Amino acid sequence: MVKQTVVVVLLVIFSVTVQAQAIQDETQPGKSMVVLLHGLARSSSSMNKMQEALDKEGFETCNVDYPSTRHHIAELATDYIVPKILECTNGSIAPINFVTHSMGGIIVRYLAKEGLISLMGRVVMLSPPNHGSEVVDVLGSSWLFNWVNGPAGNELGTDGNSMPLQLGPPDFDVGIITGNKSINLINSAMIDGADDGKVSVENAKLDGMKDFLVLPVTHTFIMKDKTVIKQTIHFLESGKFIKPVASSN
Repeated sequence: MVKQTVVVVLLVIFSVTVQAQAIQDETQPGKSMVVLLHGLARSSSSMNKMQEALDKEGFETCNVDYPSTRHHIAELATDYIVPKILECTNGSIAPINFVTHSMGGIIVRYLAKEGLISLMGRVVMLSPPNHGSEVVDVLGSSWLFNWVNGPAGNELGTDGNSMPLQLGPPDFDVGIITGNKSINLINSAMIDGADDGKVSVENAKLDGMKDFLVLPVTHTFIMKDKTVIKQTIHFLESGKFIKPVASSN
């Protein structure tokens, strides 16, 4: 009888330990789901290279495709992105990490502010218009801009209608990588200071961000750059970017 009692107690202890370890593993930022959100007028395929790199590092990924040019940001978030995230996570209680490009970062800020994600993990934003873009201010009223970018595009300016300016500081750990190289000189002429062809370096910043990095990349191709991918993975794992080592010369 004593032996049976000991066996039962040991089994209970083992079961509790395994469950506790599973919960611990599930709630570590580096071990949980990474949702990838593409930018305006792009598709999930633009994030494929980033997704492949994350998969190789052992992350579970969810590369969300959504009709970015057909609806306002709030509708895109609630009606398209949240259902796909719920499908990917399948009821998991683990925090959700994000890697976003351009407008995808604004959508994550909206999700967080509205409480649409139960537990936020770490977020890496690539070239986010966190203070809007002057390009939208200049071109937003044209029929061509609206035809290409839709209603969400006009929410990314720097005026009173700017969605980014209504969202406030993040309550989650966010690292931002932006570029200072442009292949669109027309757009760059509309932007104050250094820019990546769509967003200025200053407007990519966000009060409360954990880390910030500027690299010689363009807005269009930032998510495919090898250094950007390496830095993204490092932030997801550690909560900071790799800083360049100062020369000893």
